[in-house]
Amino acid sequence: MTKPVITVVGSFAVGMTLRTQRMPVFGETIVGSDFDMGPGGKGSNQAVGVARLGAEAHLAGIIGDDRLGEIAIDLYGQEGVGASFLQRTTEMATGVGFIILNHDGENGIILDMGANELMDSAFVDQVEAQIACSDVVMSVLEIPVAAAARAMELGAKHSVRTILNPAPATALDANVLRNVDYLTPNETELRILLGLAPDDPADTVELARRLRARGVGNLIVTMGEKGALILTEDGMETVDGVPVEVVDTTGAGDAFNAGLAVALAEGKSLSSAVHFANRCGAFACRALGAVTALATRAMVDQHGPA
Repeated sequence: MTKPVITVVGSFAVGMTLRTQRMPVFGETIVGSDFDMGPGGKGSNQAVGVARLGAEAHLAGIIGDDRLGEIAIDLYGQEGVGASFLQRTTEMATGVGFIILNHDGENGIILDMGANELMDSAFVDQVEAQIACSDVVMSVLEIPVAAAARAMELGAKHSVRTILNPAPATALDANVLRNVDYLTPNETELRILLGLAPDDPADTVELARRLRARGVGNLIVTMGEKGALILTEDGMETVDGVPVEVVDTTGAGDAFNAGLAVALAEGKSLSSAVHFANRCGAFACRALGAVTALATRAMVDQHGPA
C-alpha cells in the first residue's frame, strides 16, 4: 500500500514542562517536579504523529537559527518527517512554550511563538507544489491566520483535503472557513470561534450547528472522554470516547488530528476516521509529554479495529 502524503503547515516550539499541585499566584514561589524539555508546537506534533502512524509527513515552518531550533532538525531526522520546507531565521528566536501540569493531568500553557510569527501567505506559496501533491494538508493557529488560511486555500485550489485545527482559537472569517473540509475545535475553541466566552454555558450541539452554518465542510468537535461530535451536510453523529487513565492531556488534540488525517487519507469514512483518531488521542494521554506520548500505528491497531 502506498503511503498517503500529508503536509502540515504549522508551528514548532520547544516545550518546557513542570508538574505542580496548583498554579502559583503572582509573587509566590512553589516547588514543582518532573521537569521535561523537548520538541513541541502543534504543527510539529501533528507531523510527527502522522509519520508514526505510517504516512509520509512533511512540515513547512520557520524556526530560529539557535540551539532550540536544532531540536527540530534532530527530531525530524529521527522521525522521518520531511523538512525541505523548514526555514531558519536570525530575525526571531525559536518558539517556546511553558507548560504547568497538575496531578490530574490538566495543563495550563504560556506560549511565545517566536519565529513562527514570521509565517505569511508568501511563505506558504513556496509550499504550493508540495501541497498540490499531498492527500491532506493540515494547519493550526499557532501561526498567523493568514498563513493557515493560505494553506487551506491552496489545498482547496488543488482538490486536496484540508484540515484546520483552530488552536489556539481566534475569530475566523467565512472566507477562511469555506476552504476548510474538516474543522476540529474542542468545546472551548468552539465557543471562542463563535465570539463567546470559553466557558459559555450554551449547548455544544447548538453551537456546533451555528459554526458549521458559517461555511465549514465538516465539523468535528472533540470532547475529551465524551468522544467527538461530527456535523456534516448529512446530519450529526456522536462518536464515543476511549476510556483512559490520564497522565497528561497536552498532546491529545495533536494526536487526534494526526489520526484523523491519516485515516481520511487512507480512504476511511469520516465516522471510522474519528473512531481511529479518538484512539490516537487516548494513547497520547497515557504518558507525560506531547511527542513522547504519540502512538505508533502498531500501538493504535492493537487497541482495536481501525
